[in-house]
Amino acid sequence: MRTIELLAPAKDLTCGIEAINHGADAVYIGAPKFGARAAAGNSLEDISALCDYAHIYDARIYVALNTILKENELKEAELLIRQLYDAGTDALIIQDMGITRLDIPPIPLHASTQTDNRTPEKVKFLQNAGFTQVVLARELSLNQIRSIHEQTSVPLEVFVHGALCVSYSGQCYLSAALSGRSANRGECAQYCRLPYTLVDADGKIIANNKHLLSLRDMNRSENLEALIEAGASSFKIEGRLKDVSYVKNITAFYRKKLDDILSRHPEYRRASSGMSSFSFEPAVAKSFNRGFTPFLTEKRTDDITAFDTPKSLGEPIGTVKEIKGNSFTIAGLKQLNNGDGLAFFNSRGELEGFRVNRVDANRVFPLEMPALLPKTPIYRNFDQAFEKQLSKPSAERKLATYICFSDNSFGFSLEMSDETGAHILVTRPFEKEAARRDQQDNIRTQLSKLGNTPFETSEVEVNLSENWFVPSSLLADMRREGVEKLLACRRIRYRRELSKCTTNDTPYPEHSLTYLGNVANSLAEAFYKTHGVTQIAPAFELAPQKDVPLMFTKHCIRFSIKACPIFQKPTSVFKEPYYLLYKDTRLRLQFDCKNCQMLVYADNKQ
Repeated sequence: MRTIELLAPAKDLTCGIEAINHGADAVYIGAPKFGARAAAGNSLEDISALCDYAHIYDARIYVALNTILKENELKEAELLIRQLYDAGTDALIIQDMGITRLDIPPIPLHASTQTDNRTPEKVKFLQNAGFTQVVLARELSLNQIRSIHEQTSVPLEVFVHGALCVSYSGQCYLSAALSGRSANRGECAQYCRLPYTLVDADGKIIANNKHLLSLRDMNRSENLEALIEAGASSFKIEGRLKDVSYVKNITAFYRKKLDDILSRHPEYRRASSGMSSFSFEPAVAKSFNRGFTPFLTEKRTDDITAFDTPKSLGEPIGTVKEIKGNSFTIAGLKQLNNGDGLAFFNSRGELEGFRVNRVDANRVFPLEMPALLPKTPIYRNFDQAFEKQLSKPSAERKLATYICFSDNSFGFSLEMSDETGAHILVTRPFEKEAARRDQQDNIRTQLSKLGNTPFETSEVEVNLSENWFVPSSLLADMRREGVEKLLACRRIRYRRELSKCTTNDTPYPEHSLTYLGNVANSLAEAFYKTHGVTQIAPAFELAPQKDVPLMFTKHCIRFSIKACPIFQKPTSVFKEPYYLLYKDTRLRLQFDCKNCQMLVYADNKQ
């Protein structure tokens, strides 16, 4: 049976616990330092608490330590990894190969998407180098994922939901070059979300003040079964900076989707234990999104861009029908509520938001009336009623538990077994006496009161040789002791995977590395030399270079403006090269049609 994992993000302990409650098989969270989201670091104490909670359900905690490391940071990283291991961490997500040469415990290493995992050769190398899971590039198609799976045996992790970096991960130096804030160091300034003006070589404006490097958000919820068949085993939700309501909603949504698939495919099984129940109906459009794209096809499509805004659109709810004074009506079927946040694109093409003060049927009274026009599409990016549901406890995760109560020669016995086979026995001496009334119903009722514990009664069996009197207080005491013992048993039974990268001479797919190899310390350099790399350039962050590509992207602006010579019949009369302009920033575009990608350069010529 192949194990299928739902991997959810957590910016902090609260988000991590809710991800587990809402069905995650694993959670990834930032380390105190050296994570690719510098603003999402967590204390060792919180990571330890999250591990302790997750392991009750056989769920795993992966810690992101996926920046490149400078020479003077290696020892600190080594100590931190030991502390993370002692805290209960199940695996580290890393980018810097120098970590494999540190003196660290046998903690599994996952190759971050920052290591640019696009080819079977690269993934096979990482497998042979000792990595126990590989996070594939977001840009890969189903056929590319399938090809990698067919040539490797390492578990493959794929992103299924959330924000899309426009550049191949680990291959973006735009922020480092323009502001000194390196994406490979967790400090990306997100130049891709800025508004640019596109001009040609003669200065003619092609597009004005548009977010030309901003992509829609990923949503592969309709492709999960195909991804499993292609060989993916771990399904990752992006969002280590997202709030807890996003984590709850999106995790629950994908949990339900995967459970439906697993119920139809006995050859696959869940990666953790316990079932989650929800007090709300998950809906991805209600959480932060810039519009959606599966970003999964071989051929070029025009649905990946979010040129109009980098902000959350939310869900479309209809169009403006009639405007009257300080109110308007909406032609649509969505139920609106007081306090909802609505948005529309104004006459300048900008996303403008406003708050609903009152709703009367389909007539909306805004707090302040915006400049709307009839037939304007309206979006809801804050659903007051939905968010109110998510602000409360919205999920429970329970382990099915079998209970057997019986008598013995000196009193009574209580056995408890959960769905994973964990089993305990509680015995109590008690002077037995015959009861006047039948005790079976009360025994079952009292023992089923598992309340705010990880357990839920699936069956209570009562085996008494006679109808003995059993006080409710005794049943409650034995039940409490049984729950404590069963929890302790689960913790004892939990086994972390142990793995250590061993030095070998598996050849790296290339003999030389440019700045794109992101080698920032002597241990990383030694790693690649051991694997046959003879020429190694320093990372861009150590030795910034002029006139080199700062971004490699599957997104192509030439395609977006209908000027692609491969997939379209260009009618454009604009002269290349094209430039992106934002204040003092000037970026030059180059189109690599052979590899179907766009390259972005800094250009200081005005």
